[in-house]
Amino acid sequence: MLKPRQDIAPNTAAFETTPLVKPTGFREYDARWILDKEINLLGIQALGLGLATYVHEIGVKPRIVVGHDFRSYSLSVKQALILGLLQGGMEVLDIGLALSPMAYFGQFALEAPCVAMVTASHNENGWTGVKMGANPPVTFGPDEIGRLKEIVLGGLGVERPGGRLEQVEGFREAYLAEVVGDIKLSRPLKVIAACGNGTAGAFAPDALRMMGAEVIEMDCELDWSFPKYNPNPEDHAMLMQMAARLKETGADLALGFDGDGDRCGVVDETGEEIFADKIGLLLARDLSALHPNATFVVDVKSTGLYKTDAVLKANGAETVYWKTGHSYIKRKTAELGALAGFEKSGHFFLADPIGRGYDDGLVAAAAVLQMMNRNPGKTLGELKAALPDAWTSMTMSPHCDDEIKYDVLAKIVAEYEKLGAEGGSILGRKIVEVITVNGARVHLEDGSWVLVRASSNKPELVVVVESMRSEDDMRALFREEVKPRLAAHPEIGAYNQEI
Repeated sequence: MLKPRQDIAPNTAAFETTPLVKPTGFREYDARWILDKEINLLGIQALGLGLATYVHEIGVKPRIVVGHDFRSYSLSVKQALILGLLQGGMEVLDIGLALSPMAYFGQFALEAPCVAMVTASHNENGWTGVKMGANPPVTFGPDEIGRLKEIVLGGLGVERPGGRLEQVEGFREAYLAEVVGDIKLSRPLKVIAACGNGTAGAFAPDALRMMGAEVIEMDCELDWSFPKYNPNPEDHAMLMQMAARLKETGADLALGFDGDGDRCGVVDETGEEIFADKIGLLLARDLSALHPNATFVVDVKSTGLYKTDAVLKANGAETVYWKTGHSYIKRKTAELGALAGFEKSGHFFLADPIGRGYDDGLVAAAAVLQMMNRNPGKTLGELKAALPDAWTSMTMSPHCDDEIKYDVLAKIVAEYEKLGAEGGSILGRKIVEVITVNGARVHLEDGSWVLVRASSNKPELVVVVESMRSEDDMRALFREEVKPRLAAHPEIGAYNQEI
């Protein structure tokens, strides 16, 4: 195979004969490109060959599960990837149209240590990507992605004999049986399943019905044009439509799933979104009562209440804050033997005996329904109302080019570190700590905090703020502190959404 290039344009002879692979597609814990602009199908094939080469290099059995999400081009991308994997001597088990957690489950059920799931997750149409792993339930992190990048861009892929392809039939049913298990709700629950016309529409409604819920389907017909909104339960547009449907139907809650089904968003019976870190806190309270002295892992975008919650303390629970990113939290959860990991973006990592440790939106949904089943006299809103007050913003993402975002972030982190070292304050509150494990999370003396980090999978920065005082104060932390500070850096562009 020819060495990939970065300078090939579509509608040329070179585009049909030479791999195009932009280096920016190799991100911290997966790979994502804009198809045809940043990678072509030959580039995807080169990625497959590179992945096969890396698997042989690390001495893992060359047996891999592959699947694809529901986009107009994902099947073609998967087939190009398979060509490269076969070229590199891999035994490929193709499970067809799938959710990412279904592919992760395949590593266990099909006794294949490796996985390559073709998905752009919640990214807009035009994006494609691959989530990869070679050590279930963990997926690749920066070290593995870095070595894969070297192999692919360096043209170091090694062709080997022994490639074999097997189409796995009926795996959807095996996955649904795994997710549902012996769950049977004794409490009647009316649940909205919101799928944004993405892949989860082919799985979530059936799974929830099998658990015993009454399901109201919302945008569950698969449509790769995503006609109403992007399937992303962290986006305001999807959440608002979920809230409106709740008010129309009188349902007990709405569960929203992203494009590849590894995330779950929740709206309560009043139509109010409960951010995933607060759902995680509710689940941690529920699960720590069943499993005393449990450890939980949460990402740096999550509420500070985990550290101060009286129920968790009474149950002997310990919480560790770690880097944002499904691969990071998944890995840390496994490393610590934690009961669960939670990410504010809606990734839930439920480990033994609840799940297998990887992120699965349907397993998370099941945990929420079981929590409600154990609290038959309470609505979800009432369970949330029992939490201490904390006002957390939505996740906001100003544009910043991939090539410069880490350099720009380093300047902002340095500003906050200097401000903290000099005994500085934000809106009249002294800075007590600046956590720099993943960008800058700046803690104030009243427990409020602000966070600026780089997105791991898009050309953006990420901003979250939390106030322990009021919603107005939460807005002020963004509008009077973070937004003007970032505006001083001309490389930073418009936000995707703002409070």
